[in-house]
Amino acid sequence: MELHSTILGEGKPFLILHGFLGMSDNWKTLGKQFAKDGFQVHLIDQRNHGKSPHSDDFSYELMAKDIKEYCDTKNLKSIILLGHSMGGKTAMLAACKNEDLVEKLIVVDIAPKYYAPHHQQILKGLTALDEAKLTSRGDAEDFLKEYIPETGVRLFLLKNLYWKTKKQLSLKLNLDVLKENIENIGEALPVDKSYQGPALFVKGENSDYIKPEDETDIKRQFPFAEIQEIKNAGHWVHAENMEDFYEAVVRFV
Repeated sequence: MELHSTILGEGKPFLILHGFLGMSDNWKTLGKQFAKDGFQVHLIDQRNHGKSPHSDDFSYELMAKDIKEYCDTKNLKSIILLGHSMGGKTAMLAACKNEDLVEKLIVVDIAPKYYAPHHQQILKGLTALDEAKLTSRGDAEDFLKEYIPETGVRLFLLKNLYWKTKKQLSLKLNLDVLKENIENIGEALPVDKSYQGPALFVKGENSDYIKPEDETDIKRQFPFAEIQEIKNAGHWVHAENMEDFYEAVVRFV
């Protein structure tokens, strides 16, 4: 599958993978900063997200394979790989399977463990939004308020809207397939997989995605991992405290 990406700057390849229901655009501000620091930044849309192709098949196995194929096509070697949430799970598996390709791994606010499905309300809101066939972005935001009270989350999700025709808004996401495969999103990294390279796990102070008891599992599968907490940030660490997040990543790479 040929993934869509935005490439910024020149230098060592630095691939960034967004989270569930996100897209590469969510990382543009930080991507530009990393590019200024001398990296060639690849902001990638994962399958069924953003501008990448839609597919009925959706699993971490496939998404990790997509990343390997992307690197082969672009002739990328010794990459830095960063992933947030679902993208973090993809990045973990891709690193475990391609240790010779991934020089450094950065995982943002996700552990290798299983997570129960918890996006049902968001998916319900997006489904209703898609079916409502709205004709203005303002109406779309008002419509979503009923399902998603948090302004930040709502604005993040509304980035998925695009003009399907001159008069009708639609979603870039492959919503049906994502709903069908919601169980796959929380899947644990297989216990027999490990990555022996340098890894940084970044967690938000106000997020419960990485709990103290998860650190043992992280160290077991990523023995050279360091875990860093970012203050005043929840699950969207990179958006909620961009400055400290940027500092932590730059220091590591």
